[in-house]
Amino acid sequence: MIDQPPRDDSDDKPHEECGVFGVFGHPEAAKLTYLGLYALQHRGQESAGIVTSNGNSFFQHRGMGLVVNAFSNGALDHLDGTMAVGHNRYSTSGTSTLQNAQPFVAQYQRGPLAIAHNGNLVNAFRIRRELEEQGMIFTTTSDTEVLTHLIARSRQEYLEDRLMDALKEVRGAYSLLALGKRVLVGVRDPSGFRPLWIGRIGDATILASETCALDAVEAEVVREVEPGELILVTDEGIKSIHLPMLAPHSHCIFEFLYLARADSVIFGETVVGRRMGFGRQLARECPADADIVVPMPDSANLAALGYAEESGLRFQFGLARNQYVGRTFIQPNQQDRSFQVGIKMNPIREVVDGKRVVLIDDSIMRGTTLRKMAKQIKLAGATEVHVRIAAPPTKYPCFYGIDTPTRQELIASTHTLDEVRQYIRADSLGYLSIEGMLKCVRYPYSFCTACFDGSYPIEFSGQNIQQLSIDFTRDRQR
Repeated sequence: MIDQPPRDDSDDKPHEECGVFGVFGHPEAAKLTYLGLYALQHRGQESAGIVTSNGNSFFQHRGMGLVVNAFSNGALDHLDGTMAVGHNRYSTSGTSTLQNAQPFVAQYQRGPLAIAHNGNLVNAFRIRRELEEQGMIFTTTSDTEVLTHLIARSRQEYLEDRLMDALKEVRGAYSLLALGKRVLVGVRDPSGFRPLWIGRIGDATILASETCALDAVEAEVVREVEPGELILVTDEGIKSIHLPMLAPHSHCIFEFLYLARADSVIFGETVVGRRMGFGRQLARECPADADIVVPMPDSANLAALGYAEESGLRFQFGLARNQYVGRTFIQPNQQDRSFQVGIKMNPIREVVDGKRVVLIDDSIMRGTTLRKMAKQIKLAGATEVHVRIAAPPTKYPCFYGIDTPTRQELIASTHTLDEVRQYIRADSLGYLSIEGMLKCVRYPYSFCTACFDGSYPIEFSGQNIQQLSIDFTRDRQR
């Protein structure tokens, strides 16, 4: 067993699992994919990879770290072809090693295959055990590799039909791309947990997790791939095929709250509009007698702006963020987790001194970051710190492609509102209600709220939530 390194409690946020980007029919496919992955860097910072095809052979490169590091030293120069798939990874299943970096490449009856997957398959561990008992050999610990074996096992002739056979057996969240020698396939799960978009550059087709990546390569935004839709791209054009599986739509609300980039459009709505709406609704539900509104940079900026506009309080950037400290920062003392928080953010004394501050954040997981920052803001002279969260209390872990703490680690799951307030050293604490949050989106019944209320849209047969959380963590460490 390969153990994960200890969690960095100072990085007290949920983490997106992946970003995917694909190109069909462009002479600069590798370079476009690099730019697309660069725009999707927020969706995964552990590893990045690109696989290209010239119609006869595959070329691939994968590396650890950010896109700019993974593709240094002329790595793109060796990626020939007019077709490509790329992937940014943050692990929700499998350890953070180059072995688990995607896209995965495998050989099957009809030639090479590359898969890039955004999401999480909740029954992948069971299927993997069954396949291993049948003699299948796995080289990674990722749930995505299960799909390659299921595709290879299918008796169908064409890649799209093999992929549909495989998807009939899996359950969970997936927006994925599959590349054959002369075909690109994009598919989104029937629940539509994760976003996936279609774009065009001249005659070339682009598939990407978010519209910000299409903007980065100056592609025309065509439309969003529908939940349960398979997009087949060949020299003959684009074909849409609907999967035989049906499910109610369960878009991930955390994409709007935190995960997606602010300039993207997902689930048919702008991210910027939704985040400002969450802030306005939060101000209506949880007003504060204060002087200024300060966001936790940068993900809470828009919610704080909405809160300020609705409340009439002055919006101020009261925290300076060190842009050069990332998740891989090495702490001199792993026992002192609060050290990194101080390195990442620091109060601006001139802004907060003598003020009653409303501190806006987009979520609370363990509460470690807010605990540190509330203390620091008061040390900088603030007379009061009122914490407002532009999301409901996160009480349950996600099993659909976001890396969240276990239920025991989620502070709102094990503590009352006042206990959380005391722990983070706030004068008051308020959360956006689930009902208020859903008022801010166009189709409120189309969203998954499992992390707030425990109502998981895809059931886990034979396991209760507590046991699944334990099993999920163990398998993630294999």
